[in-house]
Amino acid sequence: MKKIILAITGATGSLYVRQFLSLMEGAQVEVHGIISSAGRQVLNLEENMTAEELPGVSQWFAEDNLAAPMASGSSSYDAMVVLPCTMGSLAAIANGLSLNLIHRAADVMLKEKKPLVLAVRETPLNRNHLENMLKAHDAGAVICPPMPAFYNNPEAISDLAFHFAARLASQIGITVPGLKRWKGIS
Repeated sequence: MKKIILAITGATGSLYVRQFLSLMEGAQVEVHGIISSAGRQVLNLEENMTAEELPGVSQWFAEDNLAAPMASGSSSYDAMVVLPCTMGSLAAIANGLSLNLIHRAADVMLKEKKPLVLAVRETPLNRNHLENMLKAHDAGAVICPPMPAFYNNPEAISDLAFHFAARLASQIGITVPGLKRWKGIS
């Protein structure tokens, strides 16, 4: 069974979190969570719920708990997804600053050469954002902004959320049944 870390920061995108967790639960992936205080605020604002009400998370760790298992390379996590990822978290991760457990766990993933997917969320992007994305990419992270796809003919916002969450899952090696992929035009 795969065991992953899901980190939630204070950017908009809680709809994706719920869908991603649903897919992880269906794939029988063990999920350990970290949520920033701003992430808690946004989750409550967008989804009217607390982190503890999200289904599919085995255990939550406080963002200031630098003694948590994911703070060490000897832990047995297979991957990490930061969903959504603020530009502040991106900057800390890209520059190796372990200011909290989210940043430290991401640093561990990079140093251990394990998948780290950052669903960066901001628009428009300034030069610092772009440079930090490139730094994180060069360090081994996958930059995967929540950009909707329309070739799959979504009928509702939930279809867009499913498609993006399934794409995130594929980035960490989890196949999601029902993910419509581009087949080209013949």
